[in-house]
Amino acid sequence: TNVIGLMAMTKVFVEDMRARDHGHIINIASISSHYTYPGGTVYCASKFAVQGFTESLRQELVSSGVRVTQVSPAAVNTEFSLVRLGQKEKADKVYEGWTPLFADDIADNILYVATRPKHVAIGEMIVWSTNQSPGFAGGIAKKTDKKNEL
Repeated sequence: TNVIGLMAMTKVFVEDMRARDHGHIINIASISSHYTYPGGTVYCASKFAVQGFTESLRQELVSSGVRVTQVSPAAVNTEFSLVRLGQKEKADKVYEGWTPLFADDIADNILYVATRPKHVAIGEMIVWSTNQSPGFAGGIAKKTDKKNEL
């Protein structure tokens, strides 16, 4: 789904966009297309494939009026954790002690990308929760009394 489905759907629309010299392909990847994690081998590989496909497609369409964007969200509170972990209690623990992103946050970012002027092409947007960074174990910094080092 993450790779073959994306490629098949792109093929359905891209030639008409190219013929019109207008259009916008927005692929949803993941922060996992940049940073891997234990237990995410196949998922991360599929998102790396989305990134490679999107970057190559952008190069192929650069002389047309078709824009190509990748949106890469970090942790978004969706049913993904439930599917991955199999139990609601385990899925809820993933977001315990911090505020993740929500689907509306990503939809808002996609709307922003899609509504830029025709001459503006956002190649990629990486979206983090305020409490996330690749420098923390698991990418998540839970609230503590620690002061930063500045």
